[in-house]
Amino acid sequence: MAQLWGGRFTKETDRDVYLFNASINFDKRLYAQDIQGSMVHADMLCKQGIITQKEHDDIIDGLARIKEQIEDGSLEITDKYEDIHSFVEANLTEMIGDAGKKLHTGRSRNDQVALDVKLFVRGAIQNLDKDLEAFQKILVRVMEENLETYMPGFTHLQKAQPVTLAHHFGAYYEMFRRDRHRIRNIFRNTQECPLGAGALAGTTYPLDRAYTAENLGFLGPTLNSMDSVSDRDHVIEFLNALSMIMMHLSRFSEEVIIWNSNEYGFIEIDDAFSTGSSIMPQKKNPDIAELVRGKTGRVYGHLMAMLTTMKGLPLAYNKDMQEDKEGMFDAYDTVTECLNMFMQMVDTMKFKKDVMAKSAMKGFTNATDAADYLVNHGVPFRDAHGIIGQLVLKCIEKDKSIEDMSLEELKEISPVFEEDIYDAISLKACVERRLTTGAPGVSEMKRITELYRQDLAVDSNAAYFTFQKIDQN
Repeated sequence: MAQLWGGRFTKETDRDVYLFNASINFDKRLYAQDIQGSMVHADMLCKQGIITQKEHDDIIDGLARIKEQIEDGSLEITDKYEDIHSFVEANLTEMIGDAGKKLHTGRSRNDQVALDVKLFVRGAIQNLDKDLEAFQKILVRVMEENLETYMPGFTHLQKAQPVTLAHHFGAYYEMFRRDRHRIRNIFRNTQECPLGAGALAGTTYPLDRAYTAENLGFLGPTLNSMDSVSDRDHVIEFLNALSMIMMHLSRFSEEVIIWNSNEYGFIEIDDAFSTGSSIMPQKKNPDIAELVRGKTGRVYGHLMAMLTTMKGLPLAYNKDMQEDKEGMFDAYDTVTECLNMFMQMVDTMKFKKDVMAKSAMKGFTNATDAADYLVNHGVPFRDAHGIIGQLVLKCIEKDKSIEDMSLEELKEISPVFEEDIYDAISLKACVERRLTTGAPGVSEMKRITELYRQDLAVDSNAAYFTFQKIDQN
């Protein structure tokens, strides 16, 4: 059992206790971040005269070889080591000798792991931002192709007013646009580097923490060493943002599931993203959407677990905080997988435009426009609202839609109705007259989709992230 401590102890740790305490089985995922931080720490130690140039060169060469060997599979990370930090240091020392033992000068595993986790979150945000951007591009393409694809808009899952598919998808574009802003705000909240904070009270060595921070892509060092090692706000914020993304994906999934049903039949999911039944040969199930909806609770659970872990911890570091990684890794992996599966499903989805239009014609989605017709002919809105309510009741009794009623039948409800009522309540007219900002009218939606295109062109991933990208896989 390779440990970085033990001088104060008189006997070996029990094997079961060791395994319970160890984090190597999950924090091995942080090997790239740990090596990156160690290299910059070695640069700083050399710059400050704490280690020699030769020791520095040997350390850098050894760390580079360890990373290369991990990635080519010739060096395996096993539970012989307590954590990724002891793995790297032990193998470095075995590779280059005593110089490897000097790497840990001026730092603790507390500030080391705080750095590794923060670097992981920053890299994960960058990767996730690119995935969200790719999804937004798919949504804009669907919007541009469906500016005049009419469908019912719903409230309370009841048909309310006619909209377009472009307008409906625009609502999800807005959700994922907010998600990108949210994760970028988290990135901006992780601009301070904890390395050099030590266990909790800094160090007596003449470290240049500003140098370390700058060379790791941060704006500067953290300003309180106790908070540096005990802060996991960025993990909680990241889990919250991941939960919000899953909530938006889950809402979208629910609609895909409904639209895919026989009762609606709005969409055809590509065979590559559907499954069948082992007993019912006619079935074509929206499993991807259902799994995304189901996995949302899993991500929520990781957020609640982390909030609960942190809620009663005194300053500074406590072993409880080792629980920050597994849930974060799983939540990030889950969101990334769900997002990529879902966007491919949407990208290959076919929309049954005729079915959508027919559905919009039913359910009195043009009732509000009929009321507006009366208002435009001098009837007070509240009176018009009541008249149309009576008209809908009459239509239900006759099993007709408003546009199926004859002019004579309409005049029985209100003499204000004239022949032009039929043009006023057509699907096209109902949608086209809605031209206020954010409404579904074609000219307005063209303007909005152009704004989205500009947004995607200017709001590029590279413009916000300037640190060296680390592969999170």
